[in-house]
Amino acid sequence: MIKIDKTIGTVFQEQASLHADKDFMIYPDRGLRFTWKEFDERTALLAKGLLQLGLRPGDHLGVWARNVPDWLTLFFASTRIGVVLVTVNTSYKSHELAYILKQSDMKALAIVDGFRDVSYIDTLYELVPQLRQVPRGMLHNPEFPHLKHVLFMGQEKHRGMYSMPELFQLGDQCPDDFLEEISSSLDCDDVVNIQYTSGTTGFPKGVMLTHRNILNNGFHIGERQKFTEKDRVCLPVPLFHCFGIVLGVMAAYTHGATVVMVEIFDPLLTLAAVQKEKCTALYGVPTMFNAELNHPMFSLFDLSSLRTGIMAGSPCPIEIMKRVINDMHCEQITIAYGLTEASPVITQTSTEDTIERRVSTIGQQLPGMEVKIINPETGERLGANEEGELCCRGYNIMKGYYNMPEATAEVIDADGWLHTGDLATVDEHGYYRITGRSKDIIIRGGENISPREIEEFLHTMPGILDVQVVGVPDERYGEVVSAFIIPKEDIDITEADVRDFSRTQIARYKVPKYVFFVQDFPMTANGKIQKYKLREQACKELDITPSDTITAEG
Repeated sequence: MIKIDKTIGTVFQEQASLHADKDFMIYPDRGLRFTWKEFDERTALLAKGLLQLGLRPGDHLGVWARNVPDWLTLFFASTRIGVVLVTVNTSYKSHELAYILKQSDMKALAIVDGFRDVSYIDTLYELVPQLRQVPRGMLHNPEFPHLKHVLFMGQEKHRGMYSMPELFQLGDQCPDDFLEEISSSLDCDDVVNIQYTSGTTGFPKGVMLTHRNILNNGFHIGERQKFTEKDRVCLPVPLFHCFGIVLGVMAAYTHGATVVMVEIFDPLLTLAAVQKEKCTALYGVPTMFNAELNHPMFSLFDLSSLRTGIMAGSPCPIEIMKRVINDMHCEQITIAYGLTEASPVITQTSTEDTIERRVSTIGQQLPGMEVKIINPETGERLGANEEGELCCRGYNIMKGYYNMPEATAEVIDADGWLHTGDLATVDEHGYYRITGRSKDIIIRGGENISPREIEEFLHTMPGILDVQVVGVPDERYGEVVSAFIIPKEDIDITEADVRDFSRTQIARYKVPKYVFFVQDFPMTANGKIQKYKLREQACKELDITPSDTITAEG
């Protein structure tokens, strides 16, 4: 088994010397492309600019942005100076951003103008009004004491923020040997990325991932797809998620392949990118592939260059898989399963697996890690086709949750096994199947949602006495959020009120699709709320067939 014991920056420089004049990153709709050599030089210059700001190894730099070209420039620049990149979900709003800024001890934040109905610039000025009032670099806000710099990922100038051209100019003032000195001091077991993931214990937890974690995971993900330097990988999935940065970028760059970027998913732009750049691999969740297949202009595109890719994030219906293989020419498309805490992929199908295995299993474990199925009550290791909790141990397991040692200890035991909370079986040939979930987490279209986080947020709404949140099956997204609310006495509150209150402060995908008003919750004899009964009640009222299917996270 190949094992990479280097930093991401070191490997990138090695690849850049091998593939200097070959395309590394392309934005077809912008007519923008960088060779490996050009991108290596660009990241080195930005890395020096960040050093000039005073960022040093171990500092935290947040990125709140769509898949804009300098997203990856910031990522690879940070890997060269030991700065930890903190990814921020593009759908977040003020309530969630404030939490991430504070919990992550973020020293700098890079943003774009906004996304959909959210102005990132206005949101930041509201949270940190001092931005408009003090010179750059002198920022001090008692609520976010670590935050010193805000960077705008564009040409425009905004009060209190550094623009990208200014950062590159600062980089010109930093000597090369200082960058080399910093880079040579880094270790592959240093934390390089913090990804926030939702669980059952409230607000998101910052998963600390190292160079070794995501480099090796990405490499083996690429191996399962048989990537070479000739591959061109179309990525319409977000970079803030492991799906984009590890399954996509890390898998491609460890094989010298080219990444073809789509800034925001659009089926037409994605199809056009595949045709224009003759992409050999395409990524997405099933809803993305479905949108592409059913676009009115689908038949006009030549997708014959496609060979492989990854479909993850939710279960894949067999009819969609058949059409992806036959109509999109992705005969070797794969399915992946994992979770952020595992860097993220634990199991993946191969290019040779049958359609049946690709839709009914999550594949075999990746090399270099151990996977087992245990009895959740006793910890006993189970045999073939026996249902239990899936656990994993190896190079890919996170370093822990940032500043949450107790939460870390709850999921990683004393022997180093990560307990996924997913119920699974494994057959005699080593193919795993997810059969259920032992925790309450909701997975909507690949996005993890903590019921408790939504409950705590809704408790801040006037008129709500108590609330419980559960996931209910949904044909398009796999699961959606459903809220059961006990209103305060003599308070008139409607479904629309709840949704309107939520839309202004939390990400759209977390807003309850269904709202039910009840007088009480079903409970056990010892007073524990029976969420499964609430789920059943929602399914009955909505005339939905209950489902225990589990999503495969990318």
